[in-house]
Amino acid sequence: MKILVALAHPSKESLNYAIADTAVKTLKKIGHEVIFHDLYSEGFNPVMPLDEVKAPKYKTDNTEILSHREDLKNADGIIIVHPNWWAQPPAIMRGWVDRVFVPDIAYKFGVNDKGEGVPIGLLKAKTAIVFNTSNTPQNREEEIFGDPLENLWKICIFDFCGIKNFYRRMFNVVVVSTLEERQKWLKEVEEIVKKYFSKK
Repeated sequence: MKILVALAHPSKESLNYAIADTAVKTLKKIGHEVIFHDLYSEGFNPVMPLDEVKAPKYKTDNTEILSHREDLKNADGIIIVHPNWWAQPPAIMRGWVDRVFVPDIAYKFGVNDKGEGVPIGLLKAKTAIVFNTSNTPQNREEEIFGDPLENLWKICIFDFCGIKNFYRRMFNVVVVSTLEERQKWLKEVEEIVKKYFSKK
């Protein structure tokens, strides 16, 4: 299977990079083909230009964007990795979703529906995993902030695009974590990837 892994963190020394690297290595060890996009390293442009906004179904002749859309369309599974910044993914990841998860790739609307109704998910992928990092304790994240990243990825993005098998793991509190804790987290990443993507 083809598994798309998308990472949004500017540092290769980060826990996020180590999580993505662990996921990629685990997937390859299982025998999957991996499509890896390190958005910062690639210099992905998250800003959607006016001509793309005005084009029907966000059509574009930008080869980079078309390539990302094809990767998403052809993926049998998806893994997203990013930190929690202001209860959101980094802007580069939000822009990636804006420009890549577009009509006729990720979703469509029914006949006579101009976009006001319930979408029909089109993604081929059946499973999506999101790995996040945070410096906020989990109980505060849930009780005070309502866990906005869970709602964003599970409901607003993946359920919208037809992916029902969803799992998300937040690793926290990173800023005070020890090397031993991080190594344990990476082992957990490996086990989660194996659980959701092991070949039957």
